[in-house]
Amino acid sequence: MNAPYDGDRGQSGDVDPAGQVPPPQPVPDPYAQDPYVQDAYARDPYQAQDLSAQDPVTEALYDRASHPPPPPGTYQEPQPLYQQPPTPQHAPDPRIWAQTPPPEPSGPSRHLPYGDDVRTTQYTGVDDLVTHAGEQEPEPDAFAHLFRDQQASGQPTPAPEPIPATPAPKKPGGRASSLMKSSAVMAAGTIVSRLTGFLRTLVMAAAIGVGTLNDSYQVANVLPTMIYVLVGGGALNAVFIPQLVRAMKNDDDGGEAYANRLLTLVVVLLAGVTTVCVLAAPLLVRMMSPEIASNPQKMEVTVAFARYCLPTMFFMGLHVVLGQILNARDRFGAMMWTPVLNNIVIIATFGAFIWAFGSFTETGVRAETITPEGVRLLGLGTLLGLTVQALAMVPYLREAGFKMRLRFDWKGQGLGKAVGLAKWTFFFVLANQLGMIVVTQLATAAGATAEQQGFTGTGITAYNYALLLWQMPQAIITVSVMTAVLPRISRSAHDGDPAAVRDDISYGLRTSAVAIVPCSFAFVALGVPMATLLYAGSGAQGARGIGFTLMAFGLGLIPYSVQYVVLRGFYAYEDTRTPFYNTVVVALVNAAASVVSFMVLPARWAVVGMAASYGLAYVVGVGIAWRRLKRRLGGDLDGAHVMRTYARLCMASVPAAVAGGAVAFVIIKALGSGAAASLAALVGGGIMLLGVFFVAAKKMRIEELNSMVGMVRGRLGR
Repeated sequence: MNAPYDGDRGQSGDVDPAGQVPPPQPVPDPYAQDPYVQDAYARDPYQAQDLSAQDPVTEALYDRASHPPPPPGTYQEPQPLYQQPPTPQHAPDPRIWAQTPPPEPSGPSRHLPYGDDVRTTQYTGVDDLVTHAGEQEPEPDAFAHLFRDQQASGQPTPAPEPIPATPAPKKPGGRASSLMKSSAVMAAGTIVSRLTGFLRTLVMAAAIGVGTLNDSYQVANVLPTMIYVLVGGGALNAVFIPQLVRAMKNDDDGGEAYANRLLTLVVVLLAGVTTVCVLAAPLLVRMMSPEIASNPQKMEVTVAFARYCLPTMFFMGLHVVLGQILNARDRFGAMMWTPVLNNIVIIATFGAFIWAFGSFTETGVRAETITPEGVRLLGLGTLLGLTVQALAMVPYLREAGFKMRLRFDWKGQGLGKAVGLAKWTFFFVLANQLGMIVVTQLATAAGATAEQQGFTGTGITAYNYALLLWQMPQAIITVSVMTAVLPRISRSAHDGDPAAVRDDISYGLRTSAVAIVPCSFAFVALGVPMATLLYAGSGAQGARGIGFTLMAFGLGLIPYSVQYVVLRGFYAYEDTRTPFYNTVVVALVNAAASVVSFMVLPARWAVVGMAASYGLAYVVGVGIAWRRLKRRLGGDLDGAHVMRTYARLCMASVPAAVAGGAVAFVIIKALGSGAAASLAALVGGGIMLLGVFFVAAKKMRIEELNSMVGMVRGRLGR
């Protein structure tokens, strides 16, 4: 007979007081897992949540100090058993055709490093961009063997998730949020600075051309940078700045005394070096270019430029020290934005030269024909630009509460130890500068000989202008990727996890290659229309010389980018000696190959050969650095995966470059060699190059390309 209520369950008239009969096995309740009937016989299914229904003895022994009860109103109120759950606030309503989407979540911890929401962002790759609508099943293709490594048990391997740049903050507006804002300010300042710097080269070319007069200006303008970096620039960034940050954390005055000692040391050192260099300007010019020294008129103009430009090294050092003092106090914007002021002043200076004397296409100004007033105008404008850049830091320092004063009590303050740590950085910079001196000597000599033969744009100016344009993808793409990955690499190296270091380096190589490889082939295919469009103000012949040099640089961008990523692995282990040896090898190979190019090639093509030598040197450097880092990480750098990615990207880029270059060539032949024709060739060839590349990449299923396109589309909110 069934019991009418729960209290009669389990009671029966047959009782076994002796316990001789084994108890019956419990029968599982079929409704135990049913949320609608499992508490049907309970007097109060929410008894566990009713604080007033607790046992008084247990309540008396309950330690509220260690386990306080939740405050009133925080626990869920009892509800009827069969009531439907409440409708979500932003659930789809079939009665509304297009309703307002739900708001973005307020918690920053739910966001990816690029601002995307992990719950709502959908990554759409190249397949979605080029696959035709209505296509049911993919057709078998001849590229299937290229992506076998992405398949496991017949299923493709999903693309790796993007590595976050910084840990997710716990509270909005906290330190991590402030760091992200500071990084955004720095990135924006860097981009604007590079764009205005590139615009500066265009105005220079329009004012004084790209021939021997600009070669003289380039030699004079590069001297202060070389000497500053050699004397203290590299050591200042690599050694003294970490010491400054440590003093700010440990000293009672927040590191202000140490910062003033460092500032005084830099001011005294650079003031003395600048004075000596200005007096020795003729010797420095002769060291940089014996060809210029052999021509009295060129020598006079170059020395005059040098005496205006050499004092800028003092303001370079002052700007760096003041900027790093601000960075140590979490003021990052000033150091990134003040170089824009320098670029604006120099643009205005060369613009004033054009207004006063005319453009290069009108005057054909050369070292033999430029007036002393013109030299004075360009020299003073160059010096004024660096002066404004440095002095613009002073108001930011006052706002940060830093009081500048000279302090000469250097002894016993740790500066000597910092100098000892800087020796490898000094040798590193020295190797770079020696290689640059060799290239400058050869390029100026080749440019002078070629100009006598009637060819302009074949000297050090063409080399530097093409190098500046060629390095932009590296500065924007590879540096950005490694800025996000480098903190993870450093933490993994500190934790003794070589596998994690390897994975992050592999990720950085493959992700940056998605943009670096097609950009390198684009320089080869479209280098001439790029240069003839951008440097049209310097004359068609000089612009074409820059374009040919840019084409020669082109493919070297790949090893140049790889070298940058691989060396981050050594820096993560605080190894600066290996990068120094690697830089020596690169400098030696570059110098030797440049000498061969100068001796073998005609004068008009010698600089083009030197540009190709630059990429060759980094091919050798990458081979050495790769083997050393592979041995450092236990014999594995994920080389097979990395090589397959680069091989597929190159296979997709080759037909794209051929097609894009052919279209650009046809357009230039049809329209001529003017700026309008160059623009049409660049647009037409660029569209063809990108289209063929995406179709080929879709066929090869390059997973890193899909991931990057998905991140870009997620960033754009599409």
